[in-house]
Amino acid sequence: GLTRHASTHAAGVVISDLPIVEYMPLYKGSKGEVVTQFPMKYVEKAGLIKFDFLGLRNLTVIDNAVRLITENNGVELDMRDLHLDDPETYALLSRGDTTGVFQLESSGMRDLVVRLRPENFNDITALVALYRPGPLESGMVDDFINGKHGNIKVSYELEQLRDILQDTYGVILYQEQVMEIASVLANYSLGEADILRRAMGKKNPKVMAAQRDRFLAGAEENGINLKKAGRIFDLMEKFAGYGFNKSHSAAYALIAYQTAYLKAHYPLEYMAALLNSFLSNSDNLVKLLNECREKELEILPPDVNLSQWDFIVVGDSIRFGLGAVKNVGAAAVQSIIEARADGGPFSSLYEFSERVDLQRVNRRVVESLIKCGAFDSLHPVRSQATAALEEAMEMAQTIQKDRLSGQISMFGTFAGQQRNSEPPLPNIPEWKHRQKLAMEKEALGFYFSGHPLDAYEKEMKAFAIVDISSIADKTDGIQIILCGLNADLKEITTKKGDRMAFLTLEDRKGTVEVVIFSDTYQSSLHLLDVDDPLLIVGTVQQEEKGAKIIAQRILTLLEAKEHMTQAIHIKLPAQTVTKENLADLKAILGRHKGDCKAYVHLCTDEHCEAVIRLGDRIRVKPDRSLIEEVNRYFGAEVVSAVLTNGPGPVRNSRINNRNNRRSRHPGGVR
Repeated sequence: GLTRHASTHAAGVVISDLPIVEYMPLYKGSKGEVVTQFPMKYVEKAGLIKFDFLGLRNLTVIDNAVRLITENNGVELDMRDLHLDDPETYALLSRGDTTGVFQLESSGMRDLVVRLRPENFNDITALVALYRPGPLESGMVDDFINGKHGNIKVSYELEQLRDILQDTYGVILYQEQVMEIASVLANYSLGEADILRRAMGKKNPKVMAAQRDRFLAGAEENGINLKKAGRIFDLMEKFAGYGFNKSHSAAYALIAYQTAYLKAHYPLEYMAALLNSFLSNSDNLVKLLNECREKELEILPPDVNLSQWDFIVVGDSIRFGLGAVKNVGAAAVQSIIEARADGGPFSSLYEFSERVDLQRVNRRVVESLIKCGAFDSLHPVRSQATAALEEAMEMAQTIQKDRLSGQISMFGTFAGQQRNSEPPLPNIPEWKHRQKLAMEKEALGFYFSGHPLDAYEKEMKAFAIVDISSIADKTDGIQIILCGLNADLKEITTKKGDRMAFLTLEDRKGTVEVVIFSDTYQSSLHLLDVDDPLLIVGTVQQEEKGAKIIAQRILTLLEAKEHMTQAIHIKLPAQTVTKENLADLKAILGRHKGDCKAYVHLCTDEHCEAVIRLGDRIRVKPDRSLIEEVNRYFGAEVVSAVLTNGPGPVRNSRINNRNNRRSRHPGGVR
């Protein structure tokens, strides 16, 4: 066919001893860059060489972390002089603490790191080479790990192979090992060995037959038994398809080691540098902020008086950067910082509005700063600050115009007059907690001071719920249970007239798309219009663009608890319970008849001395109203529930994913 467009290698740089135009035609790329018209293969045939220079985000992260370490600790750290045998770094890796560590942070790689327990730099180099489909599926990974831990005896077909393969426990892991074996056993030159390596990768039968003859002839010259030489060639051919370039692996391993070292020794500075590399990526910020909280690194909220553009280290904490607030650009933050430098901390919303450049810090900017909590140190009630915003901006604009015309001083007062007192903020109640969090999410792209799911922590712990952040590494077709909030819902109609939907489900760790086909959609439509958390039973569908969930059953979390509760237990203090209490309890339970067993525990201060199972005539419906009524009557949290392990039977729970891979819009959309 015809070439439709010209693509450019993202990192390829052609090296030449003469102007490249003397070797091949050139053209200008879309951004004005000079590009060869020849692809890589023909560039090489013309006698030139292409190098790949990878611009990695992690190199910038390392550089910024080193700068923060110098600023905060006075330590001049030279990453090129790091010792590669630091025990704390290997301890961090061996316990799987690899979030934010280059190349080693996916859950699959984390599992491999924990299994392998790296003890030296060679082990990290091997990890990078091992975590690929070929080695994982061929059993090479198991052989390597078992050899390292002494679970199997490592043997070599020939003693000459020991020096080549001992670092990889007898496994041919690297392409360089294939080349070295050919050189040592069969007298290949390095050029010939490279041709062999490429031939093995391409698996051309004709070329491989010729290479086999060449290898056996060379081995025979060295007095090697031809049967052994044939077995070795077969091993080389088998593993060459999986072999990784060791120099590439070692370069990546060095960056992995450096990032792990920084995380182990300077977690505050390293996490701040990582956060700064994702200022505009909400999903990654959520993951890293969760990591900080799990490591008990305090994240201080954004503050107009204390925050910079970036996340910064303050003592033993990290201060949230204003650059991560939506609608707040670099020019606005620069104006805020300049005003602070000129006149000191801001004292109120009104004074802030007078002092900043309103051309750069407009109403939308200030509104986002209020919603995310950046004004909390001045005005703790965000609803009041939001209500006062319009008046504050109007007053500030008038003052700034007068200042420009010379009628008012730099400090906002007329000559000889004191600054007028500010009007009080409107006396209105604070937003409800859920609304406050929603405003925070609008300003940041994620929840920061809390999460709507926090209130359901106890219920969520009762189910085997999977974090959304871990779905990417789940096996295709596996059934899982998720719990989260409806962040977005898009309904479509297929050509057959069926209604189905795509739900964006959000938990504390991230978001995932849930595909809801028509049968499930019709049965759960009433649940998708409420704010309550949803419990979704579904199967994982791994695709090139990421994982999705095919929903099989949808419940609210409260419904799930009701349907899955085996028994309720009511624990009462024995010394204060009266006959009247028990009679009232019986009446309460009678108002909530159902199929669930009930137990009463009469407890002393030290232990429960009696457990009474109520008869089958007193079975209850374990809904929220029952629990609230019992707790309210006894004035304490006395009710607990025993739940089943799963959400019960699911229709069509075994899905043949091969046949179920429908298009995003099954049947076409009309």
